Amino acid sequence: MGKPTGFMEYRRDETPTRSPLERIRDFEEFHGSLSEEERRRQGARCMNCGVPFCQSGMTLHGMATGCPLHNLIPEWNDEVYRGNGRHALARLLKTNSFPEFTGRVCPALCEVACLCGVNDRPVTIKENELSIIEQGFAEGYMQPQPPAIRTGKRVAVIGSGPAGLACADRLNKRGHRVTVYEKNDRVGGLLRYGIPNMKLDKAVIDRRVELMKAEGVRFLTGVDVGRDVTSGTLREQFDAVVLCCGAEQPRDIRAEGREGAEGVYFAVDFLTRNTRSYLDSRFKDGNFVNARDKNVVVVGGGDTGNDCVGTVIRHGCRSVVQLELMPKPPAERGADNPWPEYPRVCKTDYGQEEAAAVFGEDPRRYGTTVGRVVTDQAGRVSAVETVRMAFDKERRYVPQPGSEETIPCELLIIAAGFTGCREYVPDAFGVALSPRHTVETVPEGYATSVPGVFAAGDARRGQSLVVWAIAEGRECAKEVDVYLNGYSNM
Repeated sequence: MGKPTGFMEYRRDETPTRSPLERIRDFEEFHGSLSEEERRRQGARCMNCGVPFCQSGMTLHGMATGCPLHNLIPEWNDEVYRGNGRHALARLLKTNSFPEFTGRVCPALCEVACLCGVNDRPVTIKENELSIIEQGFAEGYMQPQPPAIRTGKRVAVIGSGPAGLACADRLNKRGHRVTVYEKNDRVGGLLRYGIPNMKLDKAVIDRRVELMKAEGVRFLTGVDVGRDVTSGTLREQFDAVVLCCGAEQPRDIRAEGREGAEGVYFAVDFLTRNTRSYLDSRFKDGNFVNARDKNVVVVGGGDTGNDCVGTVIRHGCRSVVQLELMPKPPAERGADNPWPEYPRVCKTDYGQEEAAAVFGEDPRRYGTTVGRVVTDQAGRVSAVETVRMAFDKERRYVPQPGSEETIPCELLIIAAGFTGCREYVPDAFGVALSPRHTVETVPEGYATSVPGVFAAGDARRGQSLVVWAIAEGRECAKEVDVYLNGYSNM
């Protein structure tokens, strides 16, 4: 423990951000950085607990708390405090394949479980993590490290999202020859097209991909496995196949007038078209869904819904309303939600902050859903009729008669989550699906019903977090290694 009294002497200082009204002018990342001295003080706040819940990665009452990767957080916080950046990097990379991703987009389950957060504010674990890896790149520590010996085994990874990249990275470092297949035009999967650029600059992905290429990983883009290439071909060419194809089947809403209405988009399609046009031409090609001067309604209150709010604000929308099905959470933890459980409290993310700055109020309407989609004579959405939801005497969540409200809407974005993976990839390999439409694997493992075929990430566990996808990719790689070599030293 670097400074035993650090948690009492220093307050939590977060990295500075550009103001909402300034940052909505572009799609660039808006977080700054602390000086080295300030960052060392943040590392000094870590208490080096006897039982570090921050790295526990456990589930309490159905909610995750603590780091799923089991990052050695007190160890590298101590190195941050001491100014030993290279040592901190070594400890961080031992458990996390891509800290530059999690340091930007992770909801920081580690900070939820930080003991400092019981009576004060938690340690800036997520920001410390990002500073370590960015310092590593800046100072030249992140150099290609191809394996000295190759095993002669070949592995195909289907999908280049966080699970696929993590699995490929570990298997390649073990000495196997890895080829990653990506159906899109660029590597990254969810990281590339499911997260806006202002949240994760795509140059960060490119930097990592180039490093992996230099280490021997082969990437094939624009190849849709199950359509462009058969499973039989891959089974002949590779000793093992890993399905990391994500959970891309969007959940629709059940509302009168929804079917056939124009101007209605799933969030994943909206964000994908937006990011691709931004990367291709900075929107000059016009190949995106433009929210300028439109009244926008976003259905869904999660991270993806918030990303859609932030995106349409940058387009210059006329208004934006975000509908959350469930009631508004409390401002503080309840007695039935003690530490270190995940706090069921109301949080305001960057998109909602920006909407409040532009329009003067939080865009969210809680306990509300769409009951009817109204279209004009041309079949385009012109308004939505919302309805309030509440629990009845039997504790059923039902619509409330007489609560209907019609609000203008020329662009309706559905960010209601996903219902599982697109079935054509698992069908091509003949693997079984679970009742949740995810790839079924052995209990507590990653092997499918077909020998030599494995699955990891959202394709296996359903819609989840980037940090969980990385954790699954890493663990799946270990299982594949055992299958190929009979043992693993990962």
